[in-house]
Amino acid sequence: MLNIRKEQNGTSLTVFLEGKLDTITAPDFEAAIKESIDNVTELVFDMEKLEYITSAGLRVLLSAQKTMNAQGTMTVKNVNEDINDVFEVTGFSDFLTIE
Repeated sequence: MLNIRKEQNGTSLTVFLEGKLDTITAPDFEAAIKESIDNVTELVFDMEKLEYITSAGLRVLLSAQKTMNAQGTMTVKNVNEDINDVFEVTGFSDFLTIE
């Protein structure tokens, strides 16, 4: 299960993720991002409560990064050690801005 909470402040959008981002939850995550990303110049994913991520979740992050490359910035925050390991093994840490 994945809980998605969004906070928008002008053109800044923060998306809080809690639970598991996997094949089952990735389509909902993708839909939540797509419906909110227009006119956003700063996109932040807060992953403090995200337990794990699979390739399906990585694909959605990649898509969001491509969109934000054209219209602003994207940052990933509060990544736990396991998810950070996934980002490093997959090479995502090379192009994601992780704080």
